Amino acid sequence: MIVTNGRILSMNPKQPHAEAIAIAGGRILAVGSADEIAAYRGAATQVIDANGMSVTPGINESHIHIFGGSSELDQLSLFNVKGFEAFKAAVETYAASRPNEPLLLANGCDYTILGGDRNVDRHVLDAILPDRPFAVMSPDHHTIWANTIALTKAGILQGRSLPPGNEIVMGDDRLATGELREHYAFDDVIALGANGGRDLLGLSTGGEPDPAPTPEERAYDRELLKRGLQHLAAHGITSFQNMDGNRYQLELLREIEAEGGLLCRGRVPLHYTGGDITAQMDKAAQLQSDFQGEWLNSGTVKMFMDGVLDSHTAVMCEEYADRPGWKGEPRFDQATFDRICTEADKRGLQIAVHAIGDGAVANTIDGYAAAADANGKRDSRHRIEHIEVVRPSDLTRMAEMKLIASMQPTVPPGQMGLPLEPTLSRIGRQNWARSYAWRAVRDAGIDLIFSTDWPVSPVSPMLSMHSAMTMKPWTDDLPDNRQTLMEALDAYTVRGAYAEFAEDWKGMLKPGFVADLVIWDRVLDRIEANEIAEVKPQQTICGGRITYSA
Repeated sequence: MIVTNGRILSMNPKQPHAEAIAIAGGRILAVGSADEIAAYRGAATQVIDANGMSVTPGINESHIHIFGGSSELDQLSLFNVKGFEAFKAAVETYAASRPNEPLLLANGCDYTILGGDRNVDRHVLDAILPDRPFAVMSPDHHTIWANTIALTKAGILQGRSLPPGNEIVMGDDRLATGELREHYAFDDVIALGANGGRDLLGLSTGGEPDPAPTPEERAYDRELLKRGLQHLAAHGITSFQNMDGNRYQLELLREIEAEGGLLCRGRVPLHYTGGDITAQMDKAAQLQSDFQGEWLNSGTVKMFMDGVLDSHTAVMCEEYADRPGWKGEPRFDQATFDRICTEADKRGLQIAVHAIGDGAVANTIDGYAAAADANGKRDSRHRIEHIEVVRPSDLTRMAEMKLIASMQPTVPPGQMGLPLEPTLSRIGRQNWARSYAWRAVRDAGIDLIFSTDWPVSPVSPMLSMHSAMTMKPWTDDLPDNRQTLMEALDAYTVRGAYAEFAEDWKGMLKPGFVADLVIWDRVLDRIEANEIAEVKPQQTICGGRITYSA
């Protein structure tokens, strides 16, 4: 294959620009001028004309949830739905189209969907749909609100005991209000759905389906994932790094690979939520041994240190500005977390930890430091996911320890249609300057990778880059965190490859590297930042094979 007549942004500092690329055997043979590459043309060569448009390395989406995202593609989205009447109309229409669905689940339900001080609860949902199990999920996927029949069928209307950081909110009547915070609170509701919650099992527990799925259920799940892979390819994505996982997901993706349907390269971790630490880290090490190809691999342990700001479940160093006396509750006590990190690190595994509040970030760094003290320093590339609020002293520690900052430009309040409140009030005015601090992270010398956390945000890298390039400070005295085009591309290509130890074979358009690239429908470096959101892929090529064509 030859891609010619392009404006190539190779991300290779030794050859940043070119016109054409020659590809064979799934790898790049040469990058150069159109005339130079024409010499590689043979009778069987497929020639693709880029029509003068930008060509970049394939996008590496470094933090998504492929199984859950695939499931949500045909769910009702409540994004930008405001007010009870609009809410009710959207749900009733969707319910009528799904008469046999065991659980009606909608996503993207904003915390302030009803406006004012009115909160979603089971009574609101009962007024919309009283006679069928029905639940709605917040945009951040850390809160679900369920109606009474769903709570009853899930066996949690009277509440029950949960691990730290999870909560079934109870009312004055000693019954659940319908608000369920974090996975252990809402997993039983999700399990009422068509695939029994298998799509979110890698996120909720990291365990395997029990009982084992039937052949029909397995085929159903494979089709879900195939649809998700097509969705990724249609957005220029050639690699994804999942941030939940179990053996079941890896097996399904391997089966899809055997069929020739794996359109993107995938890295899937083991998600550790609890249980025997030694046994679970041995399981993660076995996954790394069993899955280590260029198309599908493992080798990371994912954990959660906290929740999210909007539900007061993120862990802060100081008490919440709008909830005196409360800092949030970490998922692990420090001694336990230190031991987990030490055991994972001892086996040569990478660690990725969800840490949104500055307290959670500090705790995570402490755990990584404990592992280095116990095992010795190595090229671990441990990651911290989200980092929505961070202390300058912890950025210094991250740089010294060569940790990776994994951040999502789509999530700051005011971006991507998200409201400013209640998030800004949760953070507190005194902490705004060190929130979503992409510029401070770069200035500290920390490797920065970007992603969307799909399905928390739309998976489009161009929407994400647009947010990164256009975010304005909330007030004039705050730092400007806007990124340049090349910084945003770097975070989605070169740094993304580095984050999965693949920088010597992908992330650039360079001879010998895999032929993963995107032909876009614009010239990226000749348009204004506010136009980036409109950019679409013309073609996505992964391993020298066209995986999407507009």
